[in-house]
Amino acid sequence: MRPRIFITQPVAGSAIERLRRVASVKVNPDSSRIITKQALIAAVRRCDILFALLHDQIDRQVIAANPKLRMIASQSITPENIDVAAATKRKIPVTVVPPIVAEAAADLTFGLMLMVARRMVEADRLVHKGRFPGAQSSYLAGTALYGKTLGLIGGGGRIGTRVARRARGFEMRTLYWAPHRKPESLEQDFDMTYVPLDQLLKESDFVSVHSPLKPETMHQIGSRELALMKPTAYLINTARGVIVDAAALARALKKRQIAGAGLDVFEHEPKVTPALLKMPNVVTTPHLGSAVLEVREQMANIVVDNILALLAGKLPPNCVNPEVLQR
Repeated sequence: MRPRIFITQPVAGSAIERLRRVASVKVNPDSSRIITKQALIAAVRRCDILFALLHDQIDRQVIAANPKLRMIASQSITPENIDVAAATKRKIPVTVVPPIVAEAAADLTFGLMLMVARRMVEADRLVHKGRFPGAQSSYLAGTALYGKTLGLIGGGGRIGTRVARRARGFEMRTLYWAPHRKPESLEQDFDMTYVPLDQLLKESDFVSVHSPLKPETMHQIGSRELALMKPTAYLINTARGVIVDAAALARALKKRQIAGAGLDVFEHEPKVTPALLKMPNVVTTPHLGSAVLEVREQMANIVVDNILALLAGKLPPNCVNPEVLQR
């Protein structure tokens, strides 16, 4: 009997085609919203392998829905929304994909900086309403990126360094802070200067968050940190939502402690703090960091590689709990 695979949202056609050669594949056709928990549980009960995306919450209840579930194959880089302990207890392997999204995420980071600083979203909405202030009107005057200071929090990693590389084209001065200073050769390669976190916050015109999600980075940016920023500065977050205290950010924006924010991730994702959505100086995107067709196709096919390895009786190359497959 062919194994049954359920995919929680449409993924690259090339990946689905590979799976259909060896398995019966069912795909939830709605890519506009996250599958409900009830629908996810119902699907898990009828499949052998679950092909999940980053946003899917694979908790203990979902895992327990099918005692014969053979695998949870996630398209996420980290299994943060999967109860790996519960899966391990039931001898279910969990797989992820390697970190291949750096360039796409860096593109989006710069896009958010440009959109919020140059007030592009406000301008787009105004034109759609039939209003045109004039080519030299000061009505939508914004802030330049060229020649400004960019501060990268956790900036010595894959994405932060790519953002620093892009900043060169805007002749920006790039500061960075990380728990451990990077080698001098890396700093020179990406033209980055290491400074203490508080100094970075005080001097930067744009503060971009790139910290990994860990217990110690939750609310890494809160009221104290926001108060250190310039009133003309912007906060950009394309890392993880819980790294920034959303309530503190909303308060800082309301008090005009900072000029604006560009956010791709949110503390209570997929829910967004309502106050942030009411502010014209906040640009939001729904976690689009890796949303580039070529990248998503590569990610989906890596998930397929993991699944095919398991079906062939081999250890999947990106398994986070390989002990469940050891004889």
